[in-house]
Amino acid sequence: MQGNAPVILVGVDFGAPHFDGELEELGLLAETAGLKPVARLTCKRKAPDAALFVGSGKAEEIRLLAQTYGAKEILFDQALSPAQQRNLERALGLPVNDRTLLILEIFAQRARSHEGKLQIELARLQYIATRLVRRWSHLERQRGGIGARGGPGETQIELDRRMINDAIKRTKDRLVKVKKQRNTQRRQRERREVFSTSLVGYTNAGKSTLFNALVKARAYAADQLFATLDTTTRQMYLGDEVGSISISDTVGFIRDLPHGLVDAFQATLQEAVEADLLLHVVDASNPHFPEQIEQVQRVLAEIGAEDIPQVLVFNKLDAIPPEQVPSQMRDEYELEGRRMPRVFLSAQKGEGLAALREELVQAALAARRQSMSPEPAAEFQSEEH
Repeated sequence: MQGNAPVILVGVDFGAPHFDGELEELGLLAETAGLKPVARLTCKRKAPDAALFVGSGKAEEIRLLAQTYGAKEILFDQALSPAQQRNLERALGLPVNDRTLLILEIFAQRARSHEGKLQIELARLQYIATRLVRRWSHLERQRGGIGARGGPGETQIELDRRMINDAIKRTKDRLVKVKKQRNTQRRQRERREVFSTSLVGYTNAGKSTLFNALVKARAYAADQLFATLDTTTRQMYLGDEVGSISISDTVGFIRDLPHGLVDAFQATLQEAVEADLLLHVVDASNPHFPEQIEQVQRVLAEIGAEDIPQVLVFNKLDAIPPEQVPSQMRDEYELEGRRMPRVFLSAQKGEGLAALREELVQAALAARRQSMSPEPAAEFQSEEH
């Protein structure tokens, strides 16, 4: 992927409820990666074409569109198989990439911590490992004559595969060490019996802006996708009754987050798994917020955090049209059969922060009462001798 390169965005509607007909999110991802969308094309299919994903007719339409707009690359909103990617590149005469690689590229640009960089490297290596044939097509060779055990090209591909597998193993080993260090830090917090809170939510919901507003930190915050990749934890003082709690800002979730990234970011997302409370930040000004909430819940289930208590924080109150501003700033929201506390606020303007602090105080006190409640006495029968 070349910076500022003109690209064409392609999306295929297979009837999924969350299909982005305007390719708005893919466009934001492309711009975040430094690319320049010049045209968008969508089509409907019942199922992907095995060879070209979109079929030969639509592939020709993409090729002509690329010529018209001088595009240097084609980006698909869905994940492509290695064979489909290779066939499309041959048919279009241009590099073809998918949403998965685009997200990997953004994460690679944004990771700052040692752990974040390791996680990205692991996900990238796992992605490349599935595309050896495409990326190393110059190594393909025909087998030799009768009785031959394979030409030099086959040996080279095996060498490349072994090198990548070795790199994956080394990266995993290094990540294990980093996880141990993080677990040590977490155990130290647990020994101090600090109530822990994690900010989770769809990317660009305003988590880092809220984090900064709550703890007066200077975590990077911007109106873009994946502004934050590395978990940041700070202490937050909630008054004499509660004292300090820990609050962590985590990576944002997104639709169709590559599974390799969910696995690779397990250590970072572990902050959410181990939290006493999740502040689920929602962009209340986004008309698609119900689908975004659903996507976040899905990832939380994948990492085993679905049962942790949540407070829904409907952020960006200042961006909601006046006629849609709620009459109450605190209420409850039903989600998957559970009623959860909800707070409306604007992290940017500082509105509603007091109400959220009160929710945090109540949650911390409730957790303390629960931890102090006496354990039921174990029943046993003494034996007579």
